[in-house]
Amino acid sequence: MSDDRSRAPALLLVKLGPGVALEEEAGGVLRARFDREALLLGKFSAAALRHATDLSAGRPLSGVGAYDAPEEKELRGLIQRLALHGLVEYQLSRGADGPGIVAIEPQMRDYRPNFQKLDGTRPYALSRFAYLRRRGEDLVLESPLAGASFRLCDARVASALARLATPQTLAELRSAPDFPGEEFLALLVDCRFTLAIDPAKGLRASEGDDDLALWEFHDLLFHVRSTNGRHANPTGGLYAHAHRIPQPPVVRPAWPGPAIELAKIADAGDSALAAMLRRRRSERVFDDARPITLAEVARFLDGAARIVSRHRVSEGEGEGMEVAARPYPSGGASYELELYLAVDKCAGLARGFYHYDADRHALVAIGATERQLGAIIDDGQFAMGAPTRPQIMITMSARFGRVSWKYSGFAYSLVLKHVGVVMQTLYLMATEMELGACAIGVGDIDLFSRMTGLPFHVEGAVGQMAIGRAAQDSS
Repeated sequence: MSDDRSRAPALLLVKLGPGVALEEEAGGVLRARFDREALLLGKFSAAALRHATDLSAGRPLSGVGAYDAPEEKELRGLIQRLALHGLVEYQLSRGADGPGIVAIEPQMRDYRPNFQKLDGTRPYALSRFAYLRRRGEDLVLESPLAGASFRLCDARVASALARLATPQTLAELRSAPDFPGEEFLALLVDCRFTLAIDPAKGLRASEGDDDLALWEFHDLLFHVRSTNGRHANPTGGLYAHAHRIPQPPVVRPAWPGPAIELAKIADAGDSALAAMLRRRRSERVFDDARPITLAEVARFLDGAARIVSRHRVSEGEGEGMEVAARPYPSGGASYELELYLAVDKCAGLARGFYHYDADRHALVAIGATERQLGAIIDDGQFAMGAPTRPQIMITMSARFGRVSWKYSGFAYSLVLKHVGVVMQTLYLMATEMELGACAIGVGDIDLFSRMTGLPFHVEGAVGQMAIGRAAQDSS
């Protein structure tokens, strides 16, 4: 980065994302076209529409909304609307027409880049959660803590990032020939790719709070990338590989050799539990004329999730670990899972968002907004592909430190095993009570964080289930 253009001040541009186009219709109406979809953006003045054309090539972000001109205010609103739907990206470049340094791809709806103030007295280093990988023909910088991904436009940026593996002061960074500039470092800090190190604490403790220190790199990455809310990757039943390979067979081909036919062996018949296991099914359609009742919810939670005993076990250092056992097993007696109920319809219980206090056997209302409540219930309906909303959406959250305080290397994997155990327990309780239930494969961890006010790495959503009164003709 030693030519004249590389020494020019860095400029932050906002531009349309790849494959996004703006189309002007009669009367100044503007639409965005992307992935064979169309988004109505609204009606704009002729001046604002002229400026909107700049978004294809890139428009300096500092100029958007910087003036009181009506068209600038309109353009700012347009960009905010596009950003809400993930249709814009940002680029750090050497001037409006200069070479690009990085393209910034938002991974969260409310992300907007900011130049963080730098501290010249403390060294900077890469976060232990940051990583570089090849994506297609691009090299991208990502982190489960970041609100955006950085697509490298200049290969020399990778060298500068490698230098940040060792804490570097601003003076040391400025002296490096491949340093992309303080603007680049300020954006790295804004996205938590880089952090200012407190020498008295060291690298790991400088990263964040004690709860973040408990996380391993692979566990936090798995948590964020296998859920919704903190990344923009496509998820769900997309059949992404259907055109490449045939679907694996529904039943595994039999191994060769003699088989012992167990059906021919005499037995005493099915037990009540075996019969209930065979009756278990997923119900996606609920009877809104006869919603589930508060009494049924109380019985359901009492049988499946209430704390049945509390005691201490000798483990590790100190006085040992306290155990609050529930009706299901938990590795290391961690019992880290909590249940939250988003209630749409329940006879005797007001619509709202509640935490189930398994110790007191009580529901505690949490002040989530109506918009947030509607979003989590609608997300459940969409995930199930159901014609109606679920009557109650149960979110299983994990207090991750209960597991990672003891276990290393497989802590998050253990949490997910527990989620499976609890899902089956809830299913069986619903079956015994003749209620409808349907497990949901993915939830929005950012939405849950906003509803509870809890950081996603401290207590985060890890599973969901819809329950209610099943419709009579449900299939």
